[in-house]
Amino acid sequence: MVATVSPATLADLRRRSDRLTLIDVRTPAEYGEVHVDFARNIPLDRLDHQTIASLAAEGPVYFVCKSGGRSQKACEKMLAAGIDKVVSVEGGTAACEAAGLPVVRGRKAMSLERQVRIAAGTLVAIGAALAAFGPNAPVNWQAIGTGLAGFIGCGLVFAGVTDTCGMAMLLARMPWNQAATSSATSCSRLLLAGLLASSLAGQASAQHTKDSLDIVKQGVAEQKALIVDCREPDEWKDGHVVGAVSLPLSTLERGVSPEQLARVLPKDKIVYVHCLAGGRCLAAAKILQKSGYDVRPLKPGYPDLTRAGFPTFVGP
Repeated sequence: MVATVSPATLADLRRRSDRLTLIDVRTPAEYGEVHVDFARNIPLDRLDHQTIASLAAEGPVYFVCKSGGRSQKACEKMLAAGIDKVVSVEGGTAACEAAGLPVVRGRKAMSLERQVRIAAGTLVAIGAALAAFGPNAPVNWQAIGTGLAGFIGCGLVFAGVTDTCGMAMLLARMPWNQAATSSATSCSRLLLAGLLASSLAGQASAQHTKDSLDIVKQGVAEQKALIVDCREPDEWKDGHVVGAVSLPLSTLERGVSPEQLARVLPKDKIVYVHCLAGGRCLAAAKILQKSGYDVRPLKPGYPDLTRAGFPTFVGP
């Protein structure tokens, strides 16, 4: 059973000690809008049990989100990994602010829950529009539209029954949710439906390399290849492959000049890109491919590379 703490109790604990560890598991965009001033942002899909285990060695790790749902999932994930010194903050960030905990405010961001509603509604509306075409059309749009609307409906029922939303997990990885700065612009929020469709198409066309980790090791050892880590700086500091190049996806999305890339990435080598779980590296690979690199995104994430014996280092 997940342990919980009230925001009032958390505020009292904070007044007693400056060493309290609070992890905000929302997306970077949500975190950038408003967060408890001493909270550290590690999105739910990027939680690494090794990192949390090291933090838990110094005392309980508290998780917070918007309303308490994702923080509870974070605790369940850590409990399943054998880490029991984890606590979910009841009521989320708004309740913490009401309890007197200081917060930092930034640019307004659209919540993940609202994005799910907009995306689901848009896809159902598209399905209904397609279903208006007759079955005798050159393409059976009616069947396609009905199938799309039915699929979304079944997905929402599954999300309600299991309290697990695949669409939310996908949206959390979208570019506008990965940076709390210029990438999370009002334009991206207004064009959410269009961006979702293009992002889905882009993810479908991108493919992970079939090169095994042994082939990657050999290429790096022979200096024919190098490894690029597209995770964010805080993830890099928590542990990274020795010799890897840090190129966060958020930095690539903001734009890096060919001259800057050339200083860290030679074009005569294969570039293997990895992240935490194999999602962000696809987006990073597409950006680097446009600059003429032989990029091969890795489906295995950082934890898989450590288990495969790649030497790692903790620190900047």
